[in-house]
Order: sequence, then C-alpha cells, then structure tokens
Amino acid sequence: MGIVDDLEQARKAFERRDWAAAYDRLSTVDDLGPDDLMALATAAYLAGDDDACIRALQRGYQAEVNGGDTLRAVRFAYWLGLVLSVRGEAAVAGGWVGRAQRLLADQPADVVERGYLLIHEFFRHLDQQDFQGALRVGTEITDLGRRFADPDLVAQGLVCQGRLLMYSGRVPEGLALLDEAMVGVAAGELSPIFAGNVYCAMIEACQEVLDFGRASAWTSALTRWCDTQPDLVPFTGQCAVHRGQILRLRGAFGEALEEFELARRRYAASNSQGAAGFALSECGDVLRIRGDFALAETCYEQASGFGYEPQPGLALLWISRGRTPAAVAAIRRLLAETGGPVQRSRLLPGAIEIFVAGDCRDEAEAAAGELTKIAEDFGCTGLRAMAAYCGGLVALAAGDTDRALPQARLATQLWNGLQAPYEVARARVLVGRAFRDLGDEDSATSELTAALQTFTELGAATCRDEVAKLLHRNAPGGLTQRELEVLRLVAAGNSNTEVARHLVLSDKTVARHLSNIFTKLAVPSRTAAVAYAREHDLL
Repeated sequence: MGIVDDLEQARKAFERRDWAAAYDRLSTVDDLGPDDLMALATAAYLAGDDDACIRALQRGYQAEVNGGDTLRAVRFAYWLGLVLSVRGEAAVAGGWVGRAQRLLADQPADVVERGYLLIHEFFRHLDQQDFQGALRVGTEITDLGRRFADPDLVAQGLVCQGRLLMYSGRVPEGLALLDEAMVGVAAGELSPIFAGNVYCAMIEACQEVLDFGRASAWTSALTRWCDTQPDLVPFTGQCAVHRGQILRLRGAFGEALEEFELARRRYAASNSQGAAGFALSECGDVLRIRGDFALAETCYEQASGFGYEPQPGLALLWISRGRTPAAVAAIRRLLAETGGPVQRSRLLPGAIEIFVAGDCRDEAEAAAGELTKIAEDFGCTGLRAMAAYCGGLVALAAGDTDRALPQARLATQLWNGLQAPYEVARARVLVGRAFRDLGDEDSATSELTAALQTFTELGAATCRDEVAKLLHRNAPGGLTQRELEVLRLVAAGNSNTEVARHLVLSDKTVARHLSNIFTKLAVPSRTAAVAYAREHDLL
C-alpha cells in the first residue's frame, strides 16, 4: 500500500474515531504535514501513548515555525503545554506556554489562539487560589469562543465559569452554565479531547453537590460516548469511577467495586496517582459499608500512599472499630482546614455522624445547621436528603423526637425518589427509633424490620448488625409480644387462619408477622422458626 493510501486509510480511521488504527497508520508515514501531525498527536493521546503524542506535537510545532505560520505553531505549543501539564511535568509545560506567549507578542491582539492560552492562565489562577481572577479569565475564554465561533473554547469557558460559580456557593447558576457546555458536547460540536474533558468536569461537579439525577444522566451519556471509541484510554478511568458511584447509590455494591477497581487500574496505567487514590478511597467506602473493615483499611492506606486523603471514610471506619476519639480529632482538623461550601458539603455528613457517635452534641448541631443551609442554597435533592437525615440523627441524639421524626420521614421520601435503597433503609432506621421513643413499638418494629431486610439483601453488614441489635432490644430473639404470640400458636400446630381467629387478626396480618419473624430469626420457614424458638426457650 502506498503512502497516499496509508494516509487515506488513516484519515478515515480518525474520522470514525478508531484511534488505534489511525495512530498505527499515521505512525508509518514519515513525511506528514501539520494537519496530519495534529491528527497523529490526537490519536496517540486518545490511544494512551502520551510520549508519541508529544513527539508528534513537537514535530508539528517545528514544521509550522519553519513554514512561518506562527498562529498554527501556537496551537501546537498550547497542546504541548496541556499534555505535559496533565502528565505532571509542570515546568516543561510552563516552558511551552511561555514560548507560545512569546510567539503571540507580535501577532494581532484579537486572535482566537489567545483564548487557548487563557486556558493555561485560568489554571494558574486556580492553583494560586485566585478565584476572582480565574472567574474573570473563564469569562474571557467564553467570550472569545463566541466571537470566533469556536465551540471548544465556548464549552471550556463555560465549564471554567460554572465550576468557579459553584465553588463560590452559586450552585444553581454554575450548574446552568455546565448544562450549556454540555449542549455542545451532545450536539457533537466539540473535538474529542475537549468533549471528554467537559463530560468529566460536568459529572464530577454533579457528584460534588450530590446532584445524582444529573450525574446519572450524564454518566450514561459518557459511557455511551466512550463505548463508541473502543480504543479510548483517557476519560475511561473517570467514567468507571462515576459508574461506580451511581451503582453504589443504587445499592449494587459488588458491581460498584468492580468499576472502582477498573478505574484504579486505568489510572495506575496512566500514572494518575491522585485519581487512583480517589478510586481506592471509593472502594474503601463500599467495603466499610459491607463490614469488611480490614480490606477497607487497606484501601484507605493505599489511597493515602497515592497522596489522596480518604476522609471522612477513614474516620467513619475508626468509629466502627471503636476509635471514636481519633475520628473526632481527625474530623475537627478537616473541618478547620476546609473552606468553601461545596467542599464542606462533602465533609459535613460524615462529620455529623462522627460528632453524634462521640457525643459532641453542640458540634453536631452546628454542623447539621450548616449542612441544612448549604442544601437549601444548592437545591440538589441528594444534598437535601442527606441534610434531612443528619438533622434527624442529631435531633434523636438530643432526645427531640418531635423534631427528628419529620426530618427522618423527609429523608426517606427524598432518598426513595433517588432510588437509593441503602440510604432509604438508613432513614427508616431513624423513623423506627423515633417511633420507639414515642412508645409505638409495633410501628418501630415494622420500620426496623424493613430496614434490616434491605441491609441484608444489599450485604450492608455494618448497618444490618446495628439494626439487629435494635430489634433484639425488648423481646427474646428480637420479637415483639405479638410476634411471640403468633410463633407460639404456629408451634402448637395452628394454620395462619387459625392463628388469625385466635388473635382476632386478618390472615394478611398474620402472614406479615410471620415474615417479620423469619427475618429477625434469620430462618427460611415455619418449621425452622419453631425449631429456633424451642432451642432458645422462646415458647
């Protein structure tokens, strides 16, 4: 096959987003023009070969300099700065950005290439925590993109503006700008690297404020986008993390762990250590919920080794292991170090649970009040649900059942709407505890039994064991007096109808009591329940 045919096949592979094929074919041609060198660099990057990407960009830069096309050379220098920065080579990346700025010094003031270099300036302001400066630059990027009808710049600028508005507490405005950026992605207007960056930025922002509706919708879209590019390497690790987070919300803990492990491997292969640490921390959170404390601690330790602080999950693990003072000290430090409503909203729910466990009631009340205010300002359902749960938890700890019950019920309702069975069950535990404090033992038992069944089905061993203890509080085997009466009549050989007649109940109510008995005693049948009762002197 001749060079012309190789180039034609390579270009077709690029158009259909077959990055590996495009990379392989372009790599075989020695004398590539600048456009094909940019295609080679893009295909190499998306196929996971950063070194080949950098070599192609350097060749393209030199070709444009030699040919006297300064603005095209600036484009190559911009991409070199971006790729090297992502690789963690900040000094070299800064050198290329400086070179691009020098090249632009003699060019007209109003050229689109200045917008691309502003992206580097935006991240410089962000690193220096100059948020006002970063917001100003983000706005400039958007304006330049619109003036030059450049969809990549428009979308990047909107993402920059949106994230800064969110971090300043203006979450609805920020999310609206991110939605606008996603319009360009969904319409196929963006180049592939910009599209991937915008996808991931959008979903990460949604996860930060517990906007699970948006996060779920865009994670599905990102998965479809990645699936159309089977050789794609960048963005697939983050996509796996986001899929894992949604699966965890849905209670599919085993599948979530598989996605987090996939993400960890992807990140490790690309030397993204901080991101790998984040994936390991997410694994630790799921393992902690499942009661596998030793493996959870290993994941948290490995996350720390990658430079990621796995909190508040690690402190919650310490609570489960009886290290309450250490957990309280850690969470106090983290709250003192953490500013900004978005960042604090991620920390406060765990902090509240830890303060309640440590009997730090004033701090728990203050944290719950702050979380409620943030949830009201942000308006995201997941955050409102979490704030309601934490409000109920704090009120119960203070003995204020009248305040706790409506909060717990609101949390149950909101989590139900988000199809989050684990969180629904946790909220029902609060409802059950509130019923018990009000003297309504049968209603309390019903709520706690339903929660126990959910935790058992999900494999949430930690909460399952805690609820089992609550159910065993007042009666042998955890049974209510009515359930004991039903069990004794069943043991005497009565059918459900006969039991119903003896106790003046409906057959349906008797069946429900038997189901509760089976769950509490962890037995599969009437015969097994009677055998358990005889062995434990319940008759």
